[in-house]
Amino acid sequence: MKVNFKLAACLFLTLLSFSELMAESKEEFRYVDATEFRIINKGWSNTEAPYNRLPAYMKDSVRQNQWWLYTHSSGIGIRFATNSKRIAAHYNLRYNFHMQHMAMTGIKGTDLYYLNDAGKWEYVNTARPIEKDFKADSIQSKVYVENLDGEMHEFMFYLPLYDGINWFQIGVDSAATIQYPQVENPRRKRVVFYGTSIMQGGCASRTGMVATSMIQRDFNLECVNLATSGEGKMDNYMAFCMATIENVLCYVLDPIPNSTQMMCDTLTYDFVNILRHLRPDVPIIMVEGPMYPYAKHDSFFRNYLPLKNEAWKKNYERLKAENPDNLYYVTTEGLTGPEEEGTVDGIHLTDYGFRAYADILEPVIKQAIDNCGVDYQLECNKHFIGQK
Repeated sequence: MKVNFKLAACLFLTLLSFSELMAESKEEFRYVDATEFRIINKGWSNTEAPYNRLPAYMKDSVRQNQWWLYTHSSGIGIRFATNSKRIAAHYNLRYNFHMQHMAMTGIKGTDLYYLNDAGKWEYVNTARPIEKDFKADSIQSKVYVENLDGEMHEFMFYLPLYDGINWFQIGVDSAATIQYPQVENPRRKRVVFYGTSIMQGGCASRTGMVATSMIQRDFNLECVNLATSGEGKMDNYMAFCMATIENVLCYVLDPIPNSTQMMCDTLTYDFVNILRHLRPDVPIIMVEGPMYPYAKHDSFFRNYLPLKNEAWKKNYERLKAENPDNLYYVTTEGLTGPEEEGTVDGIHLTDYGFRAYADILEPVIKQAIDNCGVDYQLECNKHFIGQK
């Protein structure tokens, strides 16, 4: 039998290449601790754990539940650059926390974003927790993307909205370079948000869809999320603490959903005035509480919710009369989305609702920053469906 050596050689090389490809596809990731890179959207560096949202010295000053909520990593992101053809991560969760009305991808998932050539962030993929991850309190080796071009690109992770992170490691190809980001996006100036469960992220379907992260991407500014579910009650110690954050361009205050009418009447003036006295050059935006869709049909809340807003606005007008500079106001109109279709439960926002909420805040944030004399001219993006 005559053997075709050329054909045999080609077949051998093809099989060899296939074997090498299979071996490469099974190559172990090299994991690098995320704290080696840029952590964004944090107000302070002196936190008890890398992904906590309050400085360690506040632990004995705040309520226990409030401190627990500030160990949730809502809004915090990780910026890095790599030429890896694959990107993965594994991370250790602090709690096994569930909610009936919010997706696990928002509560304890993580989103990966890519910075395109135009300088805009593009969503890539989400780590989707599964039951065995909850039992182990750890997300194991989730691969977000494969078959990248091998060039150096800029990336960003967003961390869980309603869970905490003990450690986070980024996985890349063993021979790839992973480094500190080379592009300063977001810029090292901050907008600080104080509020309640809605602003913390309830109930975004994934972590990049909370309003503060949308605004961060739109304005290319760090957005510090200091909202807590049920605990945004205008405690004076929080105002004093927020006043210590550096490089703040604007404060956005949205505490009414967690405050009673009496609290809105008696606490608002001092809470806002602390920030005004300690940071007189920084604009403050006061946001009314939303008129929940179900409240139109509930006679108690239909009457009660406006009373809270009236008390809030009365204090705004008092503060404005004393000093008209750097104080702005956002009414309740549209805060639950177009045609009031932006909530998951009549109160907390869906992604659709968060986009509408961000679109309402962005022009006011832009005006406040542009008017206060700092060297920042913000472009206000329009995403709202039908908006021109």
